[in-house]
Amino acid sequence: MKVGVLTGGGDCPGLNAVIRSVVRKGVQEYAFDFVGVRDGWLGLLQNAVVPLDIPAVRGILPRGGTILGSSRTNPFKHEDGLRRVRDTLAAHDVDALVVIGGEDTLGVATELNARGVPLVGVPKTIDNDVSGTDYTFGFNTAVGIATEAIDRLHTTAESHMRTLVVEVMGRHSGWIALHAGIAGGANVILVPERPFDLDQVCEQVRSRFEINYAPIVVVAEGAVPKEGQMVLKDQSLDEFGHVRLSGIGEWLARQISDRTGKEARTTVLGHVQRGGTPSAFDRWLATRYGLHAIEAVKDGDFGVMVALRGTRIVRIPLAEATAQAKVVDPSLYDEFEVFFG
Repeated sequence: MKVGVLTGGGDCPGLNAVIRSVVRKGVQEYAFDFVGVRDGWLGLLQNAVVPLDIPAVRGILPRGGTILGSSRTNPFKHEDGLRRVRDTLAAHDVDALVVIGGEDTLGVATELNARGVPLVGVPKTIDNDVSGTDYTFGFNTAVGIATEAIDRLHTTAESHMRTLVVEVMGRHSGWIALHAGIAGGANVILVPERPFDLDQVCEQVRSRFEINYAPIVVVAEGAVPKEGQMVLKDQSLDEFGHVRLSGIGEWLARQISDRTGKEARTTVLGHVQRGGTPSAFDRWLATRYGLHAIEAVKDGDFGVMVALRGTRIVRIPLAEATAQAKVVDPSLYDEFEVFFG
């Protein structure tokens, strides 16, 4: 059997660990041949396929990013996209795909599988918003990076007695904001799942200054005020119809400064959360996902995604995993309210 490996969507730490795991087990235990698809779904549209073997994956475990490249390409938005994908797979005698990606990449995989393309999905995203799995790889690393940044910002906030607003990624899910905010001791945490009251935020900020303490506000890029709409710097859309989120942090800092009379500054962590060396947990999880994904290929169990449930790796239907995004449960957010303000 010849298996293609593809990494799509935004990059994140741990992608290379999956690639390594899939190839090592596939070659050593099943005698499979492998090819790598360059730049996500774009590679199947452009016939950009490269050989992939054990020497090619040596030394990549601790590396961030992906040796195959990635893109936010939707083949169904391109002329004859389905035919071009099938032609590329046929030209290279690819029998099945291992697709490593988040909700958009796996959404395309779900549609392709429904149209007869055999494949297995692996959940990747720093946002942790793929349904059916407790965690996606990349999330743990992103939370660690954001937490370290918050730790560092506490000291400079206290030195100048100013509010520091930290904007983190996550799109329309608040997992990074909630985890990093709690771990970093933030005084206000704003997530997309709960529209925020600006007056309440300012009151929480004031209460910190009253006890001679400089507040830290963590806001997810997709958070929105109760009265108003999402704050965006850029209205352009990608091929999946998504806007480029960012801007809420700067807007919020201006509002806090104007309403409280205290200086507020913004730190937008942005893509630093995606880059660099994956954490030990993400290397471990990504490696396990790869082992179980290629096992599913061996079993001919296509149209599934490998998922973490407790400590077990299970297989769930791709259609179930991509039906809707996984968001923060309000009861989980409520657990931490004692720390706000």
